[in-house]
Amino acid sequence: MKHKVLFLVTVLSLLSFTSNAQRGVRIGYIDTEYILQNVPEYQEATAQLDAKVLQWKSDVEQRLAALDQKKSQLNNERVLLTKELYEERFEDISFEEKEILDYQQKRFGPNGDLMIQKTQLIQPIQDQIFAAVQEIAGSREYDFIFDKSADVVMLYAAERYDLSELVLRSITRSSKRTQAQTKSERRAAAEEDVVPVINKELDAREQALEDKRNERIKEAEARRAEQQAIRDSIKADVDARRQKILEERAKAKAERENKNNPQDSTSVKTETKSKAAEGSTKKTAAQIAEEKRQQQAADREARQKELEERRNKILEERRKAKEEREAQKKSKDSVPNNNN
Repeated sequence: MKHKVLFLVTVLSLLSFTSNAQRGVRIGYIDTEYILQNVPEYQEATAQLDAKVLQWKSDVEQRLAALDQKKSQLNNERVLLTKELYEERFEDISFEEKEILDYQQKRFGPNGDLMIQKTQLIQPIQDQIFAAVQEIAGSREYDFIFDKSADVVMLYAAERYDLSELVLRSITRSSKRTQAQTKSERRAAAEEDVVPVINKELDAREQALEDKRNERIKEAEARRAEQQAIRDSIKADVDARRQKILEERAKAKAERENKNNPQDSTSVKTETKSKAAEGSTKKTAAQIAEEKRQQQAADREARQKELEERRNKILEERRKAKEEREAQKKSKDSVPNNNN
C-alpha cells in the first residue's frame, strides 16, 4: 500500500515538473462501485446470487439441525444399546456430518460455487468498464485515469475530473446496441452522444474482450467439471469402503448366527457366496450410491426393530420383577395373619 502511494506521488511530481515544457497533464478518475450500483444487469444478477446463497445456507442449517437431533437421540438411547450397535450408529452420524462439511466447502469454500459465480458475475462488467475507460482516454487525450475504489488513496478529488458518468453512459450505449432489434433503434443508439470521438478500434477490442470472457468461462467450467469428477471419485471410494465394511459385518454376523444355529449354515453360506459374486461385478457410482442408500435403510430398519425388541424385553422383565416383588410382599403380609 505504501509503495503504491509513493509511486503515485513520484509520478505526479515528475509530471508536474515537466508540465511547463509540455501540454498540461490530463488526469481523471472513476468510481467502480458507483458504476456497478447503476448497472441493472449487475444488480439483477447480484440479487439472484444472493437468493442462491440464502438457499444454500438454509440447506446447510437444516441438515445440521437434523444431525444434532440424531446425535441427541443417540446419546439418550446409549444405555439401551450394545457397544457394537452404538459404534455403528455413531459411524453413520460421522459419515453424514462429513457429507455436510463437504457440501459446505463446495458452496462457500475458496474455490466453491459462490466465489466462481461472483467472478463470473463481475468480470464482464469490469471488461466493459475497461473498454469504456480506454475509449474515453483515447478520445479525450487523458494521460492517467485512476479508480477511486481501488487501493490508491485519493485524499481529494474534484468532481470535474470524475469520469464515472461517462463510463456508465458508454456501457449503457453498448448495451442498447446489443439489445437493438430494429434499424431505428440501432441508428438512435449509434447517434447517441456519449464521447466526442469514437475510437475506430473499439469493435475489435470488444471482440477481443468477448473472446477472453468466453475463454475464462470455459476454463471455469472445465475447472468445475474437474473438481466435480474428483468429488465423485472420492465419494465412490468412500462408498466402496463403506460397502466393504458392511459386507464384512454382515459376514461376521452370519458366522455368529451359524454358531448359534448350525442348521442354517448351508443357506447362509449360499447367500454369502451370491453376495460375493454380485459384489465382484463392476458397478457405477450411481449404482453404488443406490445400494448404499438401500443398505442404510435396511440397516436402520433392522436396528430399529432390534432396539424395539430389546426395549419390550426390558419392559417385560421389569414387569415380571415387579409382580414377583408384589407377590413376595403379599406372602410376607399373609404370614402374621395365619398365626393370629
